[in-house]
Amino acid sequence: MLWAECLVRLRQELSDNVFAMWIRPLHAEQSGETLKLFAPNPYWTNYIQKNHLELISILVEQISQGQIRHVEVLVDSRPGAIVNVQSTPATTTAALSSNVPATKVTSQQEAPAKNAKKRQLNPLFTFSLFVEGRSNQMAAETCRKVLTQLGAPQHNPLFLYGPTGLGKTHLMQAVGNALLQVRPNARVMYMTAESFVQDFVSSLQRGKVEEFKKNCRSLDLMLVDDIHLLAGKEASLVEFFYTFNALLDESKQIILTSDRYPKEMKGLLDDRLVSRFSWGLSVGIEPPDIETRIEILLKKAESNHVDLPRNCALFIAQQVVANVRELEGALNKVVAIARFKGTPIDLDVVRESLKDVLAIRARTISVENIQRVVSEYFRIPLKELTGPKRTRIYARPRQLAMGLARELTGDSFPEIGMAFGGRDHSTVMHACEKVQSLRDEDPTFNEDYKNLMRLLQS
Repeated sequence: MLWAECLVRLRQELSDNVFAMWIRPLHAEQSGETLKLFAPNPYWTNYIQKNHLELISILVEQISQGQIRHVEVLVDSRPGAIVNVQSTPATTTAALSSNVPATKVTSQQEAPAKNAKKRQLNPLFTFSLFVEGRSNQMAAETCRKVLTQLGAPQHNPLFLYGPTGLGKTHLMQAVGNALLQVRPNARVMYMTAESFVQDFVSSLQRGKVEEFKKNCRSLDLMLVDDIHLLAGKEASLVEFFYTFNALLDESKQIILTSDRYPKEMKGLLDDRLVSRFSWGLSVGIEPPDIETRIEILLKKAESNHVDLPRNCALFIAQQVVANVRELEGALNKVVAIARFKGTPIDLDVVRESLKDVLAIRARTISVENIQRVVSEYFRIPLKELTGPKRTRIYARPRQLAMGLARELTGDSFPEIGMAFGGRDHSTVMHACEKVQSLRDEDPTFNEDYKNLMRLLQS
């Protein structure tokens, strides 16, 4: 419980990228007046100790009201927990960013890393640890294809877009990690748009602009997160524009992410740059469906050696629908509560852990709210969604509303049926199956489903 509350505070203090990459994978155990944090490898512990230990110590002492006086960062020594530093080139980047002595790096890794200080790839962001589903399968397949045809014009640049917390950073870094496994000497740079600006401004102040340009324009793979945050940074935009063009001219692969589609950034970024984003391939990532959310929870629990019953995973997946980050946060809270109470995870523990989420969800997404939104979207009377008419103009929206109710609420089939004019649970089950098949067969229907999902989750 202590570490779960600390994670909430840290998420407010740190950037999303830093929190997801370095803080969230840590495991915590309390021993007397000491909180022990376990990291996957020595480089990870070094980075946490240097950059975040002071902040964590302050927050832990505040939250524990002085009961915890010491925080230690240790390497997790459980079987399978340590990342093999010598065989994982991506881990080298963490060492470089944390100023770990060069003697810790193999000679093969040292040469390409000299000028790649921003190559901070998270070794946990791999394709094998990415859970695929309907919402992200196209993006995952495209990223794997990029590896076999690096720099090919049909997907260069590759532009991944979608709401925050859906795995865009995981996928782009998975490409970098996979490339470094087969080509250890490849020059890979990962950065956020904000860090690009900071480094460019710093190079101007230190009179090292040419060195900055050389580093950026000699890459094999450039990964830039949250590209929309370049908005308003005129000088940095110009430099990025020329760097972007230089890499494309040399057929070097570029992968970008944003929370919006490229054309939606017109007026936000230079139109010439936005048009170039569309030269390659743009792939959207949607919020995961309930089956994918369950698999994410089960896989996350397994990787952390946590016994999570499937019915508990289903319950969590029904309550947390917005994004993967919130899903993992909910699981962390459940695990923390179970460990604090010293009991195995069951539905009672899950309900207690997520009582705040359940309270908020009860106020925001309900069957009645879904019915209202669907009624307004299709411009049909609300009473027809619960009425007896079976004409197509009413039946399709009614089925869609039932499917959304099943996806976004924790209500059972009979409860949803009662909310739709007292219909039988088998009618609701049929509606959910019909929605699934229509999404596969009818692009227009699938687009309506996605639009309504966004409206209800906004």
